[in-house]
Amino acid sequence: MVLNVKPAEWAVLGFTLAYIAGFAAWFFAQGNVEFIWYVLTMLAVIGLIGLGLRRAELPPALLWALSLWGLAHMAGGGVPVGESVLYNWVIWPLVGTGEMTVLKYDQVVHAYGFGVTAWLLWHLMTRHYPATRGSWTALAYPAFGAMGLGALNEIVEFIAVLAFPDTNVGGYYNTALDLVFNAAGAVIAVVAIAAFRPR
Repeated sequence: MVLNVKPAEWAVLGFTLAYIAGFAAWFFAQGNVEFIWYVLTMLAVIGLIGLGLRRAELPPALLWALSLWGLAHMAGGGVPVGESVLYNWVIWPLVGTGEMTVLKYDQVVHAYGFGVTAWLLWHLMTRHYPATRGSWTALAYPAFGAMGLGALNEIVEFIAVLAFPDTNVGGYYNTALDLVFNAAGAVIAVVAIAAFRPR
């Protein structure tokens, strides 16, 4: 079987595999077994994208956005900041304390990631069902779909909490805020699509 991969797609794949290998080496050096969960998740996502690459025909900009999400995710769990990791870094203390603090790196990554997910779902819907292009359906379904995948992400994080003792995932308020920022990112993405799509 000959892989039908375009040069732009190889570039994204090479970049993604390079940072996965780099973070895997870093996690090994730190004795952090949680990295297995990160790496397996990333490889599963890469595999899914690869399987549907020619059917989906994802534009290079979307592939790069997905790869950057993966990089932000791996950095969040692997880059130390003070006595914790990047995911717990408070970018700007807008409101709240403890787990209710807004705005943290983790929340920005959730909003960005599920905004990209909504973009991906919009692309797939309008590609495979072109009659929906320009309709509210093509905007609403990707937004709600991204929110649903965001909830699935929280289930995956819950499994990580059960499997590993120190995950930096957080508690109930963290989960609730993750869902809020997932939804915010999805809504922002479809509003941007509605505003900037070709008429």
